[in-house]
Amino acid sequence: MTFIKLCGFRNRSTLEIALSLNVDAIGFVFAPSPRRTTVDEALPLVKLVAGRSDAVGVFKGSTLPEILLVASQTGIGTVQVHDLRTSAQVDELHRAGLTVYRAAAAGSDYTSLGEDSLLVDGSIAGAGNTWDWSGLECPTRPWILAGGLGVDNVRAGIEATGAAGVDVSSGIESSRGVKDPALIERFVREVRKHPRPDCAS
Repeated sequence: MTFIKLCGFRNRSTLEIALSLNVDAIGFVFAPSPRRTTVDEALPLVKLVAGRSDAVGVFKGSTLPEILLVASQTGIGTVQVHDLRTSAQVDELHRAGLTVYRAAAAGSDYTSLGEDSLLVDGSIAGAGNTWDWSGLECPTRPWILAGGLGVDNVRAGIEATGAAGVDVSSGIESSRGVKDPALIERFVREVRKHPRPDCAS
């Protein structure tokens, strides 16, 4: 079954809807974004996720000590980092007991730095922009597709790329930063309609 991560939650009501759909991961954004949350805001939401899904902290432009502090304060066990450069950085996060998603721009070097999961986004990571999947050279291991996904194109994205998982934020919003319960449900239903294909060659 295709891995599903829904990202950018900031309130209990829409988070409860996402959790009721048994998705694999829930993202909380600690990077500059309309969806950015604070430690105090995230803490009760992360507790709500515990045992029901994987709580993922999303970071860009943060130092490793800043990431480690937020993870410790919130209880988040997985971090998605958009600017990891070396295996030593990944090792430091692992030593702290964290699972690591490394976000990379499409067409960049997908060579593993030792991360647990690779997430491939458009040229501007986290911008929510749809990008051209047709010329994508697929990573040689399971990976997560991100960037401009929504209810109308997520199946096409999976079929075009063979991605093992998908990550969505703006595509399940009625307006920027505002999650839409109907779109959340439709997105998950759309992903689960068909088996995941192998990567297109």
